[in-house]
Amino acid sequence: MSQNESEADARIVIDDLLRKAGWDPTDKSQVRTEVTARRLPSQIMEGVVTADDEILRTDYALLSSRGRNLSVVEAKRKAIDPYTAKNQARPAAEALDADFIFLSNGELIYFWDYRNEDARLVRSFFSQRDLERLAQRHRDQKALATIPVPETYLRYGEVRIVRNYQGDCMRAMDHALELGKRRFLIELPTGTGKTDLICLQLKRLLKSIRAERILFLVDREQLAKQAIGAVQDILNHHSSYWLKPGVIRQEKEITVALLQTMMGRYQEYTSGYFDVVIADECHRSIYGAWQAVLNHFDALQIGLTATPAAYIERNTYQFYQCSEGKPDFSYPIRDAFKAGHLAPYKFAEGITEMIAEGAEVDGEIYDPEAFERKWTNEDTNRKMMQEFDRLAWSNYQESAPFQKKGPGKAIVFAISKRHASRLCQYLNELHPEHKGRYAEVITSDIPDADQVIQNFKKEIYPMVAVSVDMLTTGFDCPEVLHIVMCRKIFSPILYQQIRGRGTRTAPHIGKKQFVIYDFFRNHQYFNDDGADITVSGGGGGGGGKPPGPPRELIELGLKDEWLEAVTYVEVGPDGERVDKREYQTRWEQVIRQQLADDPLVKKVREEKPLTSEEEDQLARHLNTPENYFNEDNLRRAYRQPGGNLVDFIRAALGTLKIKTREEQITENFQAWLVSKNFRPEQAEYLVLLKHRGVIRGRVEIGDLFEPPLSIHDAATRGVELFGESGLQNVIADMNESIFALAA
Repeated sequence: MSQNESEADARIVIDDLLRKAGWDPTDKSQVRTEVTARRLPSQIMEGVVTADDEILRTDYALLSSRGRNLSVVEAKRKAIDPYTAKNQARPAAEALDADFIFLSNGELIYFWDYRNEDARLVRSFFSQRDLERLAQRHRDQKALATIPVPETYLRYGEVRIVRNYQGDCMRAMDHALELGKRRFLIELPTGTGKTDLICLQLKRLLKSIRAERILFLVDREQLAKQAIGAVQDILNHHSSYWLKPGVIRQEKEITVALLQTMMGRYQEYTSGYFDVVIADECHRSIYGAWQAVLNHFDALQIGLTATPAAYIERNTYQFYQCSEGKPDFSYPIRDAFKAGHLAPYKFAEGITEMIAEGAEVDGEIYDPEAFERKWTNEDTNRKMMQEFDRLAWSNYQESAPFQKKGPGKAIVFAISKRHASRLCQYLNELHPEHKGRYAEVITSDIPDADQVIQNFKKEIYPMVAVSVDMLTTGFDCPEVLHIVMCRKIFSPILYQQIRGRGTRTAPHIGKKQFVIYDFFRNHQYFNDDGADITVSGGGGGGGGKPPGPPRELIELGLKDEWLEAVTYVEVGPDGERVDKREYQTRWEQVIRQQLADDPLVKKVREEKPLTSEEEDQLARHLNTPENYFNEDNLRRAYRQPGGNLVDFIRAALGTLKIKTREEQITENFQAWLVSKNFRPEQAEYLVLLKHRGVIRGRVEIGDLFEPPLSIHDAATRGVELFGESGLQNVIADMNESIFALAA
């Protein structure tokens, strides 16, 4: 194939990519091709310059709505790394007075704000509106130093004082931004005001015209409700909304969305659409399939986590461009206890431990049913609840002297939905005078879970909430005085989250502390004695070897609850176990039957957008006691942690396009490549390995010595680019982060 033919092929692809970003390559008021410009006097070097030398050429010029040159696009054939065309493209951009440059070979796209920073890989071209906004921002934006860090702010109509560490965090972000850092990692313990802090910083970014469009990503509905509530309270002068599955996209300043929703919709947006992307609980959101969402957006990325620095994985630090073990800003939980910003805790003494001495479970894959059967029975479940109840009633006034009704709010964490149902039943049997209202199960399958949560927070009864995972994050009830662990926990992150449900202060009840009832010796496993509130891993009984890096499918209540390993779905308040295939078949039958009668299912079939109210109505209608069809259960049945309700309806109706394996790999590869910040020649080399991985399903070192990679001298080039151990590491990372996800 000739060079011209290869470049022509690349331009066909580039034309299509421009269309996806909203450009019409055939409309000369938007896109000009084969553009020429005369070299500016300042660009002419000393020496003999011919007329031909004075003419500069570029493949495309992208125009503003007023006809001004916004950006040039330099196209190269696939065999050429487009980054190498920088020196060719810049003089033309300067001569055309274009603000930006794109460099592309149809497979890789670099965006270059050439007056301010170096070119960087992006996932898509930017739209006309994106480029116009960015150009205007450059002209209008103010230094963050001119926007004072607030001393107070209004929250729920009350004046709150900005705490010292919150102000320090905002100033640290300012400093990093002025130095050109585009990713920022914040570690703050649960209950220290991460959401308020980030809303205050967003207000400053908006005021300084550093940002106009913001995406706030969370991975649970409770966190979404918390985020949209804070945004609409603190940033009430800025437009905002919660983007839900199937709901029409709105052009507002702040978008709150579940990662699961954005997984199916991020390609509706160009890479330049958002200026800031917030990832709450970011230690969970940058792995696996989620990385495609975060890496799609060429934005200031801010990660929030309550996980202590020692337990944040290496990939999180790499993504946010931090040194390992050093977030950009960290506020130790020890300092929060000392300053009185969080309530301390103690462990209940003298309780029966339910795991026999010497039991070794670390490293094994436990089906929840087998785990429950192995470690609990009716007698032990009753004994746990009796001991908790007796101790709670005896100590609650010591924890909160102004608590009027005993024993104060409590959360019980069970192994499974079925286990939660049993524990709740035994608690209610201990208090028959409350006629079954003393304790309530709170899972995704109960009718109107949101209302039950509100009742728990606002009313005297239920006094005890019994759950599995639903209350581990995004659930705030300051009055909680008791945390009951009726399960084994192997994950330090999950342990921190469960413990964090009790740390919020509650001066109105005089809360001095909360009590943890740990029936499975989790605090010994993590060497947590209540005095040194950082946790470190241990063996099954405290001490022994550290847990090390997290493993797939070993932790109860983590890693999407064994999406692959478990063959059943727990449905209903009692945790009935239904085979995944049976549950999926029943779902598809019901949705097809309802197509004739349900106007909302018809709207989904016709791919018409739903309103937020319609989406909520549809979710309530499907989550009935007959079937318990809801997103949590459907994700488990389909083994799709990124699915949402509308996606599953379309899958049942046969209208959802399932990505081919090659499409999944290409998408994963592009997201991974953008996050790694490789040098151009390294990225070009890795494209070769990606093509091999598409065919083989993974890449092995031996593949470098076999055709077709050996024809390109892949082994020698790889060692030159990465070093021997570096090449092995990058291949292992590709297999884990790219090819395994599409297996």
